[in-house]
Amino acid sequence: MYKIYYNREISFYNKRAKKGGNMLKNRILIGRAEKKWTQQQLADAVGVSRQTIVALEQNKYNPSLVLAFKIAAALEKEITNIFEYREDSC
Repeated sequence: MYKIYYNREISFYNKRAKKGGNMLKNRILIGRAEKKWTQQQLADAVGVSRQTIVALEQNKYNPSLVLAFKIAAALEKEITNIFEYREDSC
């Protein structure tokens, strides 16, 4: 049985992303593929829901700094190899 969590933070950043705000681009999907992990396995490793991993992979919101470090550590990568800041020029 899956637990479904509503994360207010995701909703906030979704609106920000649509307005062309600054975003972190990420390589979470690539890191997961290298480890042959599912979204659920990564979510369990960092203590979030699978839906959070989905939203992150789709660049729908920016993770907190703590979550970004947890993801990088779980994927055994440097944080700069997983996340890249890009300033939108809209």
